[in-house]
Amino acid sequence: MPKQKTNSSAKKRMRVTGTGKIMREGVNNQHKFEGKSSARKRRVAEDQVLTGGDRAKARKLLGKLKGR
Repeated sequence: MPKQKTNSSAKKRMRVTGTGKIMREGVNNQHKFEGKSSARKRRVAEDQVLTGGDRAKARKLLGKLKGR
């Protein structure tokens, strides 16, 4: 049986921690920082944890086993 390929766009946007959580970058954290407040920039700089159905779909795209 062929191996499942990891989705290229998913691996660029998400990462799996050692405990199995899936982290993603905060939204609005790419460009146009001049118009954003310092507090907002600090807030979006933190990684977010995926939960629920998003987490399940991300695990499948990243080629991770369900139980791990």
